[in-house]
Amino acid sequence: MTIDPNEYRRVLGHFPTGVTVVTGADDDGPAGMAIGSFASVSLDPPLVMFCPGNTSASWLRIKETGSFCVNILGEDQKDVCGVFASKADDKFEGIEWTTDATGAPVIPGSLAVIDCEIHSILDGGDHDIVVGLVKSMVTADDSSDRGPLLFFQGGYGRYEGI
Repeated sequence: MTIDPNEYRRVLGHFPTGVTVVTGADDDGPAGMAIGSFASVSLDPPLVMFCPGNTSASWLRIKETGSFCVNILGEDQKDVCGVFASKADDKFEGIEWTTDATGAPVIPGSLAVIDCEIHSILDGGDHDIVVGLVKSMVTADDSSDRGPLLFFQGGYGRYEGI
């Protein structure tokens, strides 16, 4: 049975995902990309994972650094997501950032930040499955006042609560 890629995308689009920006910094400066495939893996040791396209120029730069930072975007950061989902030459133009444990860029205003060393990289077809060992993490002071940025059926939205 052959799975049509458009139908695959449509059906899996029924699963809402949080939106993150994964960042790193090499000798040429900061790099980053929007990622929806992010999850926790293990408590002991503390591991998380994300799945970048294995030909992504941003991912190839981040991969070489051996570390990355996951910036979990808030509902008010749709514009930030748009920049990092683009193929812009300098995705950090006009975006403030700081660093934490690994030196990877931290985007202010993110709901939470998880700074990691690359633990392992597995084959995931046209994507890599990247497992990171958490080195530091923090939530924003106002993280309980804002919801996450969500992606569902090809569009962005917000969590309304139960």
